[in-house]
Amino acid sequence: MIVYNVTINLDPSIHDQWMDWMQTKHIAEVLETNLFLGARLFKVRVEDPDGAITYAIQYFADSDEKLQQYYDHFAEKLRAEGKEKFGEKMLGFRTELELVNDFFIKK
Repeated sequence: MIVYNVTINLDPSIHDQWMDWMQTKHIAEVLETNLFLGARLFKVRVEDPDGAITYAIQYFADSDEKLQQYYDHFAEKLRAEGKEKFGEKMLGFRTELELVNDFFIKK
């Protein structure tokens, strides 16, 4: 499993608008590419001295090839919409992770 992790740092002035856009539009559009198995949205629990709010969105792909297809055919267009909408008030960086093993306690 490959995890495409997008970490976004937000100016508080756009927080509500960004959350609505992410949860009703953007994540759905990424998943509509049919290259990911699903996604998770996390709030990063750290207090930024400037008041910024940070989120991590993880998209799950079952192969490097599917992630590469996303980069080749969809990433630029989908990223551009966020840049156009939120400009410099939204800063992001991306990380690729490879699942090595799961360790869950079953109850």
